[in-house]
Amino acid sequence: MYILIAPDKFRGSLEASEVCQSVAEGIRLAYPDAEIISVPLADGGEGTMRILTEQSKGKFVTTVVHDPLGRYIEAEYGLSGDGNTAFIEMAAASGLNLLKPEERNPLLTNTYGTGELILYAINSGVKKIILGIGGSATTEAGIGMASALGYKFLDENEKEVMANGENISSIKFIKTENVNPLLKSVEFIVACDVTNPLYGKSGAAYIYGPQKGADKSMVFQLDNGLKNIAKVASETFGEDISDNPGAGAAGGLGAGALWFLNAELREGVSIVMEQTNIAEHIQKADLVITGEGKVDEQTLQGKVVKGLADLCQKNNVPLAVVCGTLMISPEETQKAGITYAVSVLNRPMNLQQAETEAFSLVRDATFHLVRLFFNKSRN
Repeated sequence: MYILIAPDKFRGSLEASEVCQSVAEGIRLAYPDAEIISVPLADGGEGTMRILTEQSKGKFVTTVVHDPLGRYIEAEYGLSGDGNTAFIEMAAASGLNLLKPEERNPLLTNTYGTGELILYAINSGVKKIILGIGGSATTEAGIGMASALGYKFLDENEKEVMANGENISSIKFIKTENVNPLLKSVEFIVACDVTNPLYGKSGAAYIYGPQKGADKSMVFQLDNGLKNIAKVASETFGEDISDNPGAGAAGGLGAGALWFLNAELREGVSIVMEQTNIAEHIQKADLVITGEGKVDEQTLQGKVVKGLADLCQKNNVPLAVVCGTLMISPEETQKAGITYAVSVLNRPMNLQQAETEAFSLVRDATFHLVRLFFNKSRN
């Protein structure tokens, strides 16, 4: 029997690789002769680039870049085993996690450090960059990133402006003469799971600005700035993409990636599944086991479990889900293409207990699940 283990992380308790280890132990207890392959997955958010790097048998590269407020920090990105692809998390250089709560101010922050990571990677010879844009501290449409790559942003007097959220409203010209020539030879794919436009009530400033430190007046100012940079960019590049789904992601870096990198925006989970060749593994499997901390309606809208369910249905392979909290009905489970779904909690317990005992809970739930499947398949 060939069993594929392909889980997401259990947030707060187990990384995806640890879930794989726990599930594998449960399988071996129930069915020692099973052939097991483990492929840790992610949904495009935090930790995705690490998983892609490890799955490609790659390495991590550390360099010095600027943080969102211009201070020097060390940041790392992943490099695939063949050296052709870089995996970059913008949060490593431009993330909200790099700032103290009192430092959060999207008028002052920028994505310059993300551009430096990209520059370092393309100068090393990569042909493709997969960029994760979750967790940003910025609302400046990626002009900081673009500045690091050689783009120039000028005001009405043709003086270069400092790249930050405060100054996007004063940009009148974008100059491309000094852009790094290697940029054109690199394919950019951006993991983007939000569909917000660049500006407006559903845009980057109004929806995400407050969590980055913006008050109401800042939100209004940032939104006007995003409208301005959209106008200037559409005049420069000949296309208005401000309403494209995902343009408002990461403070407008979604739009910036389209303008300045000629990138493709894609769902994070689809990128992960493509890079890990998960479809090929599923075709060979007798059973697929996945899991994440909570399975609810959102799980069925494009996360790891939904992606696997679609592939398993296509290949007529049963899918089992182990999770901390199961919040979908049997009807929803069946409709989603999930064969088995079970919470790992085996008795009443609080969250702290569940997180502390997560490894053994997942292992034991897997044991019972595989025993059930094995006995059913023999009959």
